[in-house]
Amino acid sequence: GEIVMIDIRDGMELKATGKAKGALHVPMAAFKMRCDPSSPECLPELKSGKPIVVYCASGARSGMAKGMLKRFGYEDVHNIGGLAHWQRAGGAIER
Repeated sequence: GEIVMIDIRDGMELKATGKAKGALHVPMAAFKMRCDPSSPECLPELKSGKPIVVYCASGARSGMAKGMLKRFGYEDVHNIGGLAHWQRAGGAIER
């Protein structure tokens, strides 16, 4: 509850491996619409002021997502790499 975590992988990836427990699923195809504060469909969780953490499969797409979030005006944004990094650090997975 101290962060907002976003999984940006597509639905097939999520179905195959699950996601970090508590993460929101926002695939890259919907990222601008769901994360841009000027969008009427912006996720309410992003308005909390909590740090935002993004991840994908390897860290490449989440690096792009981090840059987009910064351009949208979010300040406390972190790329934790891939889902495997989360698991190796002891993070729980939900399916």
